[in-house]
Amino acid sequence: MKKNIIGIVMISVLVCCACACTKEESVYLESEREISVTTEKTMPDTNREPAFCCVYVCGAVKVPGVYELKERSRVFDALEAAGGFTEAAADTACNLAEYVTDGQKIYFPTKEEEAQFEQTERESVSGETGKVNLNTATLAQLMEIPGIGKSKADSILAYRDEKGRFEKIEDIMNITGIKEGIFERIKDRITVN
Repeated sequence: MKKNIIGIVMISVLVCCACACTKEESVYLESEREISVTTEKTMPDTNREPAFCCVYVCGAVKVPGVYELKERSRVFDALEAAGGFTEAAADTACNLAEYVTDGQKIYFPTKEEEAQFEQTERESVSGETGKVNLNTATLAQLMEIPGIGKSKADSILAYRDEKGRFEKIEDIMNITGIKEGIFERIKDRITVN
């Protein structure tokens, strides 16, 4: 009987040791799994595909069309994708360092179109008649009118923003500080067309 009791005790001790070992291993494996899960969550995803955007490149380029570019691409990347400039291109008209955005249309003008645009810009100041258009002139252009300084030019721009177009040149007298005397001196220098 003593042998049986000793045998039962030994088996019990072995079972307890085996259970304890398995439990410790289980705790160890569980903590190792938690570490690997935590590591996976904090590690950057290096397998992530780069984002793309589509742009429409047209005008004076060799192969106009829609191109898929990597995120954070610049206009020069779009130009390169479209085969580069044609010989007629105004190659300094666009900012090639500007970032592109998804859905953007990038138009590269020809030298002729750029010259025409510059002529239109000059005409908004002086026009063929040498007049400044009150409805399209910039602050600097308005300040070229004799007797119109920065504060009056700002007032003209504010008037356009609040009331809309000047319908007739006499409407400029609605601007504070511009009355009939100033109007008489500048009426031949301004237009609303």
